[in-house]
Amino acid sequence: MADATVQRRLAAILAADVAGFSALMERDEEGTYARIGTLRREVIEPRLTDHQGRLVKTTGDGFLVEFASPIAALRCALAIQSDLTDPGGLRLRIGLNLGDVIIETDGDVYGEGVNVAARLEALADPGGILISGKIYGEVEGKVHAYFEDMGEKQVKNIARPVRIYAVRLHPVSTSALPSAGKLFSPLQLPDKPSIAVLPFDNMSGDPEQGYFADGITEDIITTLSYISSLFVIARNSCFVYKGKARDLRQVGQELGVRYILEGSVRRSADRIRITAQLIDANSGSHLWADRYDRLLADVFDIQDELTKEIVTALRVVLTQEEGARVWHRSTDSISAWGDAVRGFDHIWRGTAADMTAARQYLISAIRHDPRYAKAVTMLGSDPLF
Repeated sequence: MADATVQRRLAAILAADVAGFSALMERDEEGTYARIGTLRREVIEPRLTDHQGRLVKTTGDGFLVEFASPIAALRCALAIQSDLTDPGGLRLRIGLNLGDVIIETDGDVYGEGVNVAARLEALADPGGILISGKIYGEVEGKVHAYFEDMGEKQVKNIARPVRIYAVRLHPVSTSALPSAGKLFSPLQLPDKPSIAVLPFDNMSGDPEQGYFADGITEDIITTLSYISSLFVIARNSCFVYKGKARDLRQVGQELGVRYILEGSVRRSADRIRITAQLIDANSGSHLWADRYDRLLADVFDIQDELTKEIVTALRVVLTQEEGARVWHRSTDSISAWGDAVRGFDHIWRGTAADMTAARQYLISAIRHDPRYAKAVTMLGSDPLF
């Protein structure tokens, strides 16, 4: 028989954490701790006050917030992410869900409503917001934002698949228009070089090698995002175009970028061939193109060369700090990197079986290189595993 004294209520739950927290602490423990404190005082707490959010608890690098209104919750999330515009600063991942929660006497909250928000937070891109279908049903057409349907995903300890939407401030495709259905004009280009890295095609003849091409694409996106003088489109938006025929001029208009990098990967035994081309989406002209035929072990060198070619073609100047971050390698072990990108591929698929597989691959990656911060951080992300 249910306990009649248990307090329940319907609430919009916001879960957030600092992306790459473990790696940041490893590099500068005291500095990272101080920056997170400043983030809470100067950004989080004022925005919660503005949108009537109740801070339930903090968890080192993250926090949990309860809202009475899903609209207020999303507006607060958008405001927080809009405030964090420094490319070299801390970046948050945010998940939102609407559900029934249990209220403890100390004010803490539990239940599926909280669990789903935490799972969405873990799947979000740095600087991104993911919401559940329940939140979407309440806010669509009422908040000035665009919603990218990411489909249904099975997440840990939740019986039914969860419908997930990525929240954008700008449309990413014609299917992401607001409910009113009004056509939009091509987005205005940012006041600095802007680029989208489309998913590299897997030309290996083996669909199972797709994870390898995706891993290279994601690494290039991550590296370019360290450069403050570049406007770089996030992974989620770029991967909308995976496996699809695309008009690059239209892609540029939909994503609001001037330049597009696309390419292909062919892996055979211990050899790899990567082709890449940088295109001006306005004119359709090629700014640069190259092909790399190397040993598999040279994949990191190829990524460095690709980045240098892009920086040179776009006439971008790196600061000393950005140069150190761009050319820093998380690992020099191709085996560790290969297992990690396999793990990340399973995480993006999101089923319970995929999460189990992802854990095994990440464990294997750490065995190859115990100092591989990205793999260690992902494995230590409790909402995932």
